[in-house]
Amino acid sequence: MMKAFNLSDIELTKYLFFTGKGGVGKTSIACATAVGLADKGEKILLISTDPASNLQDVFNQTLNGHGTAISEVPGLTVVNLDPEQAAAEYRESVIAPFRGQLPESVIQNMEEQLSGSCTVEIAAFNEFSDFITDADKAKEYDHIIFDTAPTGHTLRMLQLPSAWSTFISESTHGASCLGQLSGLEERKGIYKQAVETLSDTNATQLVLVSRPEIAPLKEAARSSHELQLLGIKNQLLVINGILQQLDEADNVTQQLHDRQQKALQSMPVAISEYPMYSVPLRSYNLSNVANIRRMLYSDSLTDNPCYQPITDAKSIDELVNDLYTSGKRVVFTMGKGGVGKTTLATEIALRLTKLDAKVHLTTTDPANHLNYDFAIQSGITVSHIDEAEVLEKYKNEVRSKAAETMTAEDMEYIEEDLRSPCTQEIAVFKAFAEIVDKAENEIVVIDTAPTGHTLLLLDATQSYHKEVERTQGEVTGAVANLLPRLRNPKETEVVIVTLPETTPVFEAERLQKDLQRAGINNKWWVVNACLSLTNTENSFLQAKAQSELTWIKKVEELSKGNAALIEWKNL
Repeated sequence: MMKAFNLSDIELTKYLFFTGKGGVGKTSIACATAVGLADKGEKILLISTDPASNLQDVFNQTLNGHGTAISEVPGLTVVNLDPEQAAAEYRESVIAPFRGQLPESVIQNMEEQLSGSCTVEIAAFNEFSDFITDADKAKEYDHIIFDTAPTGHTLRMLQLPSAWSTFISESTHGASCLGQLSGLEERKGIYKQAVETLSDTNATQLVLVSRPEIAPLKEAARSSHELQLLGIKNQLLVINGILQQLDEADNVTQQLHDRQQKALQSMPVAISEYPMYSVPLRSYNLSNVANIRRMLYSDSLTDNPCYQPITDAKSIDELVNDLYTSGKRVVFTMGKGGVGKTTLATEIALRLTKLDAKVHLTTTDPANHLNYDFAIQSGITVSHIDEAEVLEKYKNEVRSKAAETMTAEDMEYIEEDLRSPCTQEIAVFKAFAEIVDKAENEIVVIDTAPTGHTLLLLDATQSYHKEVERTQGEVTGAVANLLPRLRNPKETEVVIVTLPETTPVFEAERLQKDLQRAGINNKWWVVNACLSLTNTENSFLQAKAQSELTWIKKVEELSKGNAALIEWKNL
């Protein structure tokens, strides 16, 4: 049974951690909770660890990592931590003692080992663990709210005794998060206390935030399970963005409503049993205190101008024609989960085939069989990579080589390291590389790509072979061949896929910078699922469509005008 997320009806603990997939609205819900509780006369501390935080704009004040009282919301103090800066400082503190002592190529390898999302998350946890273990702050505030919770992977790393060793200076094993904690020996006691507080059901609640869509609900279930295993069992679910303004005469409204209901009905059983709350879809951007204050309670269409669908946007055809005429041989679609990159990869392959190109489509998505069948019928050769299979093969390869030289305690750390998202990227990328290596006479379209960090990690591992005889996790010739090809803009195009919303655009911007750091430049972007291209007659959806324009304009700037827009469709 789903109830409205009404703060007057919910018993909340001292500490509240909000978690969820990027773009589901966890920062907005955390802010709305903080403002709502402060408006009830409680003293609230809100701590953000979002690298793309726009809280300074929302609260219209300069924020810092120590705490700023919000003038418009008496009783609310906001801390805006910068995890990227914290990660940079942490990385340098670990590596500085080795500068001048080890070859430069080894230093570069160490820097890359400490450049991934795991390091950023640990650096953020390092910062906010001070707040969760501070007895004075616990007395001062009624509630302390964190707008991002650490993943199960990070928490498990914090609890591993072997993670505190300094063997980063001595070895590499080809996986992804080596030595993340080697500079934090003196923090062990604080981390232990923080993890104990997290698992105290009387002190802490984990708020799983999702959209009424299949991918975010699956992510919420996965996170819930991981954190349950670590003893964090006091969980509740908030479904954000449920359409309430129904209009049976409007086809777009009906399709959106049907899709949301279908996702909710097929919700993973594991999370369907939690206390469940809903927040309606809002027509306005949550860009100021007034809108945050009314997010849980009301909507308004008074600001809605005369709706005019976008009619002059670049199309997917222009993107595909450019790929064809410029002679690209490898095309990646890249973006966060749920933005539609698999469907787009299939569409690009089909359209290239219509231009008489010989095309090979390769993917890791087993749920897209319908499109593959159609692709095969259209003359496209198709290969499917089983993520679980290639990941297990890669893990076994790393395990067997690591076991030759490492202690049982360090092997426990290797096992946790192998659970990281980067390890999966490396394993899948190796499989992709072997396919590309065999497809010299075709355009190869690939539905996902590793992050810039993973690419640099692979590159560093290759150069490290020259310095260290003892190495695990082999890097194949196919990977060695593909990395230079990826960096050749005449051969390769990475199409960045996003949605016309705040977080997906910010995340895509970070992705672009990450790729540039790896020496890979992309030309084309795709903004998927644009309501602003539809002819909806529902005034609420028209207002929602208007709010997309800010983010479409941002993508136009990031892509230097090379942004193709795709209309929202009920897929």
